[in-house]
Amino acid sequence: MEPLCILSFCLLAPLWAQGHSFSQGDTALPDSPLVLYPWQQQAGPSRVKRAWVIPPISVSENHKRIPHLLVQIKSDKKLPGGVIYSIKGPGVDEEPLGIFSIDKFSGKVFLNTMLDRETNDRFRLRAFALNLGGTTLEEPTDLEIVVMDQNDNRPLFRQEVFTGHVVEGAVPGTYVLTAEATDADDPDTDNAALRYSILEPGSAGPFSINESTGEIRTVQVGLDREVVSVYNLTLQVADMSGDGLTTTATAVIHIDDINDNPPEFTKPEFSMEVLENTSGVDIGHLMVHDKDLPGSPNWLARFTILEGDPDGAFAIRTDPHSNDGVLSMVKALDHEERDHFKLTVSVQNQNQLHPSAPQTTQALAVVHVLVRDVNEAPIFHENPLWASVKEGAPPGTEITTVSAHDPDTRQPQALSYALAYDPADWLLLDPRSGRVQTKWALRRRSPFLQGGWYTARILASDNAEPPHTATGTLSIEILDVNDHGPALLPLAGVLCSEPGQGRGLLLSATDEDLPPNAEPFAFRLSPDTPQLAHNWSLSPLNATHAVLAVLGPVPPGLHSLALLLRDSGTPPQERAQLLNVSVCPCDERGSCQPSGTAAVTAGAGLSFGALMIILGSIILLLSLALLAAVRERCRRRPRHKGLLESSQDDLRDNVLNYDEQGGGEEDQGAYDIHQLRHPDFFLPVCPRGKQPTRRDAPYSYATPSCPRKLPASPADIEDFISEGLEAADRDPSVPPYDTALIYDYEGSGSVAGTLSSIVSSLTDGDQDYDYLSEWGPRFRRLADLYGH
Repeated sequence: MEPLCILSFCLLAPLWAQGHSFSQGDTALPDSPLVLYPWQQQAGPSRVKRAWVIPPISVSENHKRIPHLLVQIKSDKKLPGGVIYSIKGPGVDEEPLGIFSIDKFSGKVFLNTMLDRETNDRFRLRAFALNLGGTTLEEPTDLEIVVMDQNDNRPLFRQEVFTGHVVEGAVPGTYVLTAEATDADDPDTDNAALRYSILEPGSAGPFSINESTGEIRTVQVGLDREVVSVYNLTLQVADMSGDGLTTTATAVIHIDDINDNPPEFTKPEFSMEVLENTSGVDIGHLMVHDKDLPGSPNWLARFTILEGDPDGAFAIRTDPHSNDGVLSMVKALDHEERDHFKLTVSVQNQNQLHPSAPQTTQALAVVHVLVRDVNEAPIFHENPLWASVKEGAPPGTEITTVSAHDPDTRQPQALSYALAYDPADWLLLDPRSGRVQTKWALRRRSPFLQGGWYTARILASDNAEPPHTATGTLSIEILDVNDHGPALLPLAGVLCSEPGQGRGLLLSATDEDLPPNAEPFAFRLSPDTPQLAHNWSLSPLNATHAVLAVLGPVPPGLHSLALLLRDSGTPPQERAQLLNVSVCPCDERGSCQPSGTAAVTAGAGLSFGALMIILGSIILLLSLALLAAVRERCRRRPRHKGLLESSQDDLRDNVLNYDEQGGGEEDQGAYDIHQLRHPDFFLPVCPRGKQPTRRDAPYSYATPSCPRKLPASPADIEDFISEGLEAADRDPSVPPYDTALIYDYEGSGSVAGTLSSIVSSLTDGDQDYDYLSEWGPRFRRLADLYGH
């Protein structure tokens, strides 16, 4: 074993020397690099190989001499052509690629780029020995390369700005915050040994920092937010135990407020003014001063009225922006009752004072409030004012008197009254005295009454500038007067002719008046016909009904009974009513027998409803007949005097239809002139349900109405043509066709020639009208007037 130990020592000694040189920062390798023999032949008898433990190979990060020889591996096998070496692993054929390489013939391993320990602190490679055919000669051997750290990273604070809070008056040693920093270098070396310090405001500041942990604590007493509210500290951290690389950051320390300053009024007295009869308005501000943090509960003030406001007319709230007390009116004040108030007000914070605050007396202030007088509106003594008047009261009846007063007792003013709302125009109002009278007779049956009450609006105004006005309500009850008698219902009925048959005739009454001027009603037979009491009886049933019955046999037929109905008003109203009673024989059940006599009497004694239906039917028939006569009259137009009314001649014309080209006597097939000369012999025959076909109407339109009867005398020609034009205008079946044709071309070869022309009108004296005598006796008068 001793030779083996000596051999191992000889092999490891150079490696230790190499690692020691790397740890000292050397970057150059000796001319003869370290040679490792991971594969060695063992002399002597064959036995199992032992595993070689190869120490790590150290190399410094950021090595700038590239490529750098790290180590050389060899195998002691002697083969023809030599041994081929290769390495595999991270940095060679795995990410990151290209960091290491090996000379396959010499076995030298090179570093090809600078290393960063913070990225990769070690690499594990595997070395292979192959023959020229690529066959593995030995088992793969692990090769570990360790990257040695250098101080190439500055320490970094976790935040650029650290924020902390501490209350004012905190005792020394109170924890504030911890400033933490990190270093990417090897934490097991001095390269990552950090030390903290405060650069500003220096050692005289109220804070200190633990150089190892970065904790910041207070070191002085008397932190006062009102003096300094925020501290800004510059912090520094350095590696190499404070001698290496450095970095700075900022620590912002806020001094939190405590309620150590009570609020105070800016002056001991305040003066304000307010108008009387105003409420819900602000009248002034009470200014205070507080050194604590604005907006915090330690700063917000709370005001209290201690004296001078027994009725609670004033209130104070805090303005959250200015912290002033805002004095406002809760209730309206009356200048005539009290014109000055003296209030004692105190102020304190919403939060309690801190025990460390100095003990002071409560802050007080006096507030003088002057109540100014204003012109006040009049006030009605009664509003609403209730009154009553009987319906039908004559105009000028006094209803009531409205009254108001001016609340300005020191300078009262004259008042005047006016009607603001009188929907039915029933009232008269005296503007000075306020007396209300009726202008017209008041009626209960008016749409302006609601439940028998009439409502009006009255204005009361003073004579100030500008005047003030008050509105009052006048409610007038229209009292009912017994001015209507009761009315009988029904006015007709049927009774059995024998006593004891049937139930009698039930009668009722209605009254347009209201109780107590209505029911109960009294029913009785008229004393003017005393014979009624021998055959008829009238018995009351309740307040509004009575029963009529026969006392003895009454002959069948229609009987008219005179009744008197009276209400219960004061004085009572009595009305005479006529009751038609149809008497008929009845069977055992009290029903009229269906005999001929019964039928006749029943027919003679029709009820009031049946008579009204018959009368209405007759009126309807007469109305329809009258309407038809008026319509026929309207259709007949008034006849005007014709040109030849005094003449016995019959002047006719031929209306031509020029839907075909041509003219003259050949085109007179449309209408025959003989129909105009003898219309009675050519009356059109219009079969019922079939109308004549129009030649000038499209086939798609409905057929026109049957032609009218031709006129029988020359004076009716104008009316006939006018009615034809009107019928054509109203005919919806043939627009825009018309029976009245345009005569701009009259045709040629007419025997009569042209009746009128422009030439004839200009040269009337040269015309010869003798040819008119050839037209017949109808035109002889014209020939005598215009001929030679």
